[in-house]
Amino acid sequence: MQDQIETSAEAAEAAALPKCYEVHADPKAESGSKKLPETLKKPVDSKSPAQWAYERLILYIQNFEQTLDGDHEVAMGFTGGDAGVMRIEGMGYFDPDMITFYGSDGTGARTQLLQHVSQLNVMLRALPKSVEDKPANRIGFRLAADLKGS
Repeated sequence: MQDQIETSAEAAEAAALPKCYEVHADPKAESGSKKLPETLKKPVDSKSPAQWAYERLILYIQNFEQTLDGDHEVAMGFTGGDAGVMRIEGMGYFDPDMITFYGSDGTGARTQLLQHVSQLNVMLRALPKSVEDKPANRIGFRLAADLKGS
């Protein structure tokens, strides 16, 4: 049952606004609708596919990092081939449809992944932090702060 009456224009606009919904097996994990940052509450057609993917990835990375202890950092796992895992140290996009990840692989070599949004397939992983006497790197919070500033 609907509590609020909407005009057809309001209903169409609401249908085009992004939503985020999750259910987890662990009842302690967040579930249901997530509160989205203001930058993600704009109609879907107001941004390029690359910008939408970039902003949503920031949200996922930040939420994943909130589950990590001080000894682990976020990394990405790759499917297919021997690409392995990349510690995420930066991220960007190139309109209209490219996402870029910057980081380092397991040997410490500089790594950059360029990916078309239609091929986007990211697995977030927790890796032990790279330097023991340094706090864990939290790229998601830096990305989110940059997103709020732009």
